[in-house]
Amino acid sequence: MEENHNQGTDFMKETIKQRPLNRKKLIRRTLITAAMAVIFGLVACLTFLLLEPVISNKLYPEEEPSQVVLVEETKEDEILPEDMIVDESQMNTEPTEAPALGDEQIAQVLSEMKLGVDDYNSLYNALSGVAREVKKSMVTVVGITSDVDWFNNVYESEGAISGIIVADNGRELLILANYSAIKDAEILKICFCDGMEYEAFLKKRDLNTDLAILSVAKESVERSTLETATPASLGSSAGSNLAGNPVIAIGQPMGVTDSLCYGFITSSGSYINLPDSRYKWITTDIYGSTSATGVLTNLKGQIIGIIDTAHNNSDTKNLIGALGITDLKKVIECMSNDKDIPYFGVHGADVTTQINEELGVPFGAYIMEIDMDSPAMEAGIQSGDVIIGLGDTEINNYQELIGCILESKPEQAISVKLLRQGPEEYTVMELDVTPAIR
Repeated sequence: MEENHNQGTDFMKETIKQRPLNRKKLIRRTLITAAMAVIFGLVACLTFLLLEPVISNKLYPEEEPSQVVLVEETKEDEILPEDMIVDESQMNTEPTEAPALGDEQIAQVLSEMKLGVDDYNSLYNALSGVAREVKKSMVTVVGITSDVDWFNNVYESEGAISGIIVADNGRELLILANYSAIKDAEILKICFCDGMEYEAFLKKRDLNTDLAILSVAKESVERSTLETATPASLGSSAGSNLAGNPVIAIGQPMGVTDSLCYGFITSSGSYINLPDSRYKWITTDIYGSTSATGVLTNLKGQIIGIIDTAHNNSDTKNLIGALGITDLKKVIECMSNDKDIPYFGVHGADVTTQINEELGVPFGAYIMEIDMDSPAMEAGIQSGDVIIGLGDTEINNYQELIGCILESKPEQAISVKLLRQGPEEYTVMELDVTPAIR
């Protein structure tokens, strides 16, 4: 019976077989998973890149650079006759007479005043000490340009000029330099007084003077460089008594980096007349290079002029000349703050007391010339007009007009009040001028 029972159940045995593997489907799913992972990663990266600056600015807001403000001079820095009169309380009530010296006594005193070698060494050591302090604010601007030679080999050429640190806005060191010498450079680098070199960028350029402000990010500058490189002390070029004063030319007056010369100012009474501006032209007896760059300083180490040989006369092309720093301060301030410089297109002069009395020309800014197609010409301003007001500001001379133009906003109309000569008398007119960007 048992044998019969086993024989009856043999047909119920089952064998479980493994499902065959679909390799194509597995590969397809693997590829889909990998592709989805890549897409997810890209989306995550893009989202992070887009949102990270926003989140960082919210959590750690970046400080805005501080505004650069240079002291503006309104009066000429000179001693007037009334300033030389002492107060009665300072005067000696007992008159004293200076002893009269004869010619022989004067000759004897002069003969006893002899300077030895040590005296000369002491004098020039003092001068070189002033120059060393100024050099802390001097930099070398290096312009690097790529080119290809005859054999298709790429090489780099460098040109170097002198610049001066004029300000520190908290985020950048701002350097004033002549732009024409570096305008074709692809890369700009600044070499500071400690020999360290950092990349720089053009911040703003003035087409009138061809000067530019270059910026170096402070976060990229070593602490040791920041401790030695300091903004220069800007002095005054105002006054009519500059001629005869000793000066030092620092930078590249001889066309060679880190050169300096001593000399005297020979004249400061002429001006360079440019659109909407007028700059005092300082000449010296210093013989230098026709491609000289750098600054003129007084014996206090203050900058009084920016060397510029573009305005030299043909017979004095090797003598160092400079644009007065007083007239440049407002433009330097505008460029340092990345402000667009307004353009009117007028050339003018002051109305002197003599011209007012003899010719009857009213006081104000006398317009000598108008640039073609300039905002001033389009508004109807003519040569011979006398501008007496700009916006709400009264204008008494051409220098005041220049200052008001620099403070106006480009592409915003401003009211100009002027006097125009008629058949019998001057007529008051008001015009709207919309300054462009210079």
